[in-house]
Amino acid sequence: MDGWQRRTVQYVVGLAGLMLAFAVAYDAGMRYVEGDPNPFLRSMRFVVETFTTTGYGSEAPWETDAMRLFVMIMDLTGVVVIFLALPVLIVPLFEDAISTTVPTSVDDDCEDHVVVCTLTPRGETLIDELDSWGVDHVVVEPDRERAVDRYEDGYRVIHADPQSVDGLRAANVARARAVVADASDQANTSTVLTAKEIDDDVRVVSVVEEPHRATYHELAGADAVLSPRAVLGESLAAKVTTGVTTETGEDVDVGEDVDLAELLVHRGSELAGQTLAESDVGDEPGVNVVGAWVRGEFRSPPDPDTELTGGTVLLVAGREDRLERLRELTLSDVRSVRRGETVVVGHGEVGETVAARLDDADLPYTVLDLTDEPGVDVVGDATEPAAQREAGVPEAQTVVLAIPDDADAEFAILVARDLNPDVEVVARAEATENVRKMYRAGADYVLSLATVSGRMLASTILEGEEVVSPDTQVEIVRTSAGALAGQTLGDADVRARTGCTVIAVERDGAVLTDVGPDLRVRPDDELVVAGTDADVNRFTATFS
Repeated sequence: MDGWQRRTVQYVVGLAGLMLAFAVAYDAGMRYVEGDPNPFLRSMRFVVETFTTTGYGSEAPWETDAMRLFVMIMDLTGVVVIFLALPVLIVPLFEDAISTTVPTSVDDDCEDHVVVCTLTPRGETLIDELDSWGVDHVVVEPDRERAVDRYEDGYRVIHADPQSVDGLRAANVARARAVVADASDQANTSTVLTAKEIDDDVRVVSVVEEPHRATYHELAGADAVLSPRAVLGESLAAKVTTGVTTETGEDVDVGEDVDLAELLVHRGSELAGQTLAESDVGDEPGVNVVGAWVRGEFRSPPDPDTELTGGTVLLVAGREDRLERLRELTLSDVRSVRRGETVVVGHGEVGETVAARLDDADLPYTVLDLTDEPGVDVVGDATEPAAQREAGVPEAQTVVLAIPDDADAEFAILVARDLNPDVEVVARAEATENVRKMYRAGADYVLSLATVSGRMLASTILEGEEVVSPDTQVEIVRTSAGALAGQTLGDADVRARTGCTVIAVERDGAVLTDVGPDLRVRPDDELVVAGTDADVNRFTATFS
């Protein structure tokens, strides 16, 4: 029995009891006050007529003021009770009749799909990736209102409980490519156990919020357990350590003769303040500028007049030795080695990961956090200038904001920028929609937790499709020639039509890095393509 049915029963029982009480009282009044006894059924009929407003005064007039007052009270009570029925019973009934009906199961022929339990912001990024590769998916949402919202937003969703056998069977888990458990840690382990109970061979990927609980997800049967905040910390630290090796995770190896890297242009570097054309970066032998992130906006290909300010991130392809030389150009002329060169704000999982990476790179740093605990150098509120001064922000080279509250992070960026206009600010964003605000506040580089973790999920699930760059805001994919076979890149107008850049072509076991408009694509070629999510989706739809 749902809420509406329960309220209806309570209302009907209460109404019947109230009308019976009024009938008894009216019958007694007519007998002892008016001296005109009625059959009880007649008294009951009069109460029903009064409550339903269908009576026409058949009992009037009354001889005594007491009965007149009683009848007035009964009239008012009947009207109030009827009006109460509107919001409690009638309105919900009509709302239910016209509300969106969310499916409760998928078709029996649904197979090789990804079952997402439930939909979070990182799940939205995952679904974007799945769509770009043409992989079917279904969201299992136990909350009806959220299911309706997701359904109306255009997602393929069913209203079911992912922790129940019936709920996952409704999603046809036994024929799914993978199951993603993405709720709380406890709910995720329950979903893993349920999925394995239905089909022990189904691949289950579980997201863990608290890293120390990963073991329990594995014991429940998860095939892969992902900790998004640790990966986010690695990515933020990579912007500080600026290494250009395959071990740093900052490069994507696309062949023996070419690497792909994101290079952060530091304030005070040789490149800062120049336009791309003036810097001659694109003319560097063996280097191809794929794109540039400028204050959160990805430009591919970047305009020659794009100014390389501090915080601009260049996406470049080329030989490792050439990229290493370019990396040196992006660094500040003076990288003083002193305590406090980097200030890490926040010592949660993300901040701890950043600190560990800085230790590995032998870079000095100071940790600022609200809580006095091992590893924290300065205790204080990062939104207060005094705390940032004590942590050394006015003299720092870089500030890494690893705090989970986006509003506090935005305020802390403003404080840091006021204390040290030249400091480089690298920040995390909990919500993707706050990334632009952080850039506006003065951040040089911002990574969204939802974007990083969504890409990480996609990379884990789409093993055969090879999403090469799961921890950056740019997607690098390897794909077959498809509809491009037989065309030159210039004739196909890849960049203008999709916004993507073909950065390398693997042909007959060799990797071609001199990729220009005259290159003709062969049917057996493999292409390495770079672009934003939307660009890659457009490329896949156009040339697959």
